[in-house]
Amino acid sequence: MDSATFGMTSYCSPCFNNKVTSPNHTTRLHLPSFSSFKSVKSDIHSSPLIFLAGNPRSTFSCSAVTIAPSLTSDGHLSALSKLQRLASEFKSIPEPIDRVKRLLHYASLLPPFDDSLKVPANRVMGCTAQVWLDVRMDADGLLRFLADSDSEITKGFCSCLISVLDGATPEEVLGLKTEDLGDLNVAGLHGAKVDSRVNTWHNVLMSMQKRTKAIVAAQEGKHVGEPFPSMVITAEGIGAKGSFAEAQARFLFPDDVKVQELANLLKEKQVGVVAHFYMDPEVQGVLTSAQKLWPHIHISDSLVMADSAVSMAKAGCKFIAVLGVDFMSENVRAILDQAGFPEVGVYRMSDEQIGCSLADAASSPAYMNYLSEASISSPSLHVVYINTSLETKAHAHELVPTITCTSSNVVQTILQAFAEVPNLNVWYGPDSYMGANIIELFQQMTFMTDEEIAKIHPEHTRNSINSLLPRLHYFKDGTCIVHHLFGHEVVEKIKDMYCDAFLTAHFEVPGEMFSLAMEAKRRGMGVVGSTKNILDFIKSRVKEALDRNVDDHLQFVLGTESGMVTSIVAAVRQLLWSSESSSRAGKISVEIVFPVSSDSVTTVSQKSSTAPKLGDVLNVSVIPGVASGEGCSLHGGCASCPYMKMNSLTSLLKVLTSLPHGKDGLTQYEAGRFSLLTPKGKLIADVGCEPILHMRHYQATKKLPEKLLYQILGAGNNGNAS
Repeated sequence: MDSATFGMTSYCSPCFNNKVTSPNHTTRLHLPSFSSFKSVKSDIHSSPLIFLAGNPRSTFSCSAVTIAPSLTSDGHLSALSKLQRLASEFKSIPEPIDRVKRLLHYASLLPPFDDSLKVPANRVMGCTAQVWLDVRMDADGLLRFLADSDSEITKGFCSCLISVLDGATPEEVLGLKTEDLGDLNVAGLHGAKVDSRVNTWHNVLMSMQKRTKAIVAAQEGKHVGEPFPSMVITAEGIGAKGSFAEAQARFLFPDDVKVQELANLLKEKQVGVVAHFYMDPEVQGVLTSAQKLWPHIHISDSLVMADSAVSMAKAGCKFIAVLGVDFMSENVRAILDQAGFPEVGVYRMSDEQIGCSLADAASSPAYMNYLSEASISSPSLHVVYINTSLETKAHAHELVPTITCTSSNVVQTILQAFAEVPNLNVWYGPDSYMGANIIELFQQMTFMTDEEIAKIHPEHTRNSINSLLPRLHYFKDGTCIVHHLFGHEVVEKIKDMYCDAFLTAHFEVPGEMFSLAMEAKRRGMGVVGSTKNILDFIKSRVKEALDRNVDDHLQFVLGTESGMVTSIVAAVRQLLWSSESSSRAGKISVEIVFPVSSDSVTTVSQKSSTAPKLGDVLNVSVIPGVASGEGCSLHGGCASCPYMKMNSLTSLLKVLTSLPHGKDGLTQYEAGRFSLLTPKGKLIADVGCEPILHMRHYQATKKLPEKLLYQILGAGNNGNAS
């Protein structure tokens, strides 16, 4: 039986490589019964319509569907038309279990996939099951796809996609968007396991498109471009690809003598250390190793640094060394005072100002003008990013009731405020990219169902989200110089070369990167949030891969400051080593990709005579950072904060050796107390801490504190910090 046996009125599925006599042809769709399928063993590629034959004894009802097919220039059905017909087929099956059965039948028609093609290079990332994909171009310039999976449902997904795209032109393959697959509610079931399998639609499509781009580029003799530097982590060791990654990797295994020396000093002087994720990798490498010898070392995001300092003070530490920018040491000093530890000394790591572009933006006259505008609108709430100075928080709070936020809780904070205060105006700042991304996120929510919105915040609906958007404002002149680098050029390269990888992005990245990461998040392949959110996402995906107990390679694009890799490597190695000790058979490799321009990295002479202990990694001659003029330039395309790199081991050792008797020589290093007063005559330290305490209350109770509500509603916008 061949495809010529069937008329166009007989098919419910997309028909490819089959000409249509008239673009106005009306197609009446009938569904075949499963009994008729059992005898069909034809190859879907050579006879694509065999499994679409109609059967009057079908157990499924199928209403007539009229489709005006879109044709290619040679008279064939377009991929989009095939996709629409496929969607119509599954929509016409009312029962979810019957849709699953139909999907399983598609799986049975997938042509054989040779075992020789089941290699790591053909694996599709992000799928719950193992999926292999082979892509080639035939003599006519059309794309040919083969796929296989160890899951029958996943094989069904792949079979459906191949029925749409096999034999398509590169333009058709690349023109299909993941949102075009939205109508393919094939499984019709609910639950995390099914939802993750439905993501197969999107992940396989992204792999098809990535490999199509590579084939087209090769056919046209175009240079695809150099890959970003990356670091590969396995249970056996660490490898680095590219000079920047080699530079990052060099310090993951520090000299044991340096580590012991630092730990001895910290213990002798009773000094606790709090450091930010973005710290220079050399410093982080030593600190991470020293943690095993001295427990009072903590590396985290800015919010947790102050909490950790309080815990260290309670444990008996007499001094706290802060490795971060100045607003972080200010926060540590103020929170220690609030917690009743004014006698504990707090030290920065430079005798110069350690700035921050965001903190500087919030202390500018433009930001105060922005808040002055907010102060005349009532009721108003100022949601200020934690990464600002204590002085900024204090001055802002006297103008407009203020609560701090982090990149991980900003969305929930804003939604909760709108839920609790009718007709509220919210003024966010100072990060312009984060503000724009929040607006974009809320606009996307207006297309969700009320049930979907309730999962994000239970007190909101589509109507409430629509109503709050005009009352949500953000400052438009504040950026982080690191996250600013994730712009158009980087995004385009990620689209071309890493569209099928896991994508992580900090909430502070530009809109293009944010949109790309949000799209990846929707198909289970990305995360947008704080540094902790990014770390947790990577750890969860590695755990899932280990639980599957099969060989796998996970690739993550690091959409934030490159210094975070130290904490990522430590967490991943711990997971891989623990799995190795439990004798799991699967071998997992984890690749961390750094979106960095090769032009921004320069080589320097290697002064150390000791080769790094990096397994297979050779000696390297590149050092990241700008403190000494090496590595990534301040204006280059490197996600590396120059201010964070001002925190050096040399400075830390100087502070430690001077304590306690030589501390008079550390005046410029000490994080002093704010003795200055606000315009209303109150201590900056007291007023500046209040927005932080408001956030602490919200984190603990998921409600705004009564005092803040009174400041918003009871006292108006003036004098509300009392």
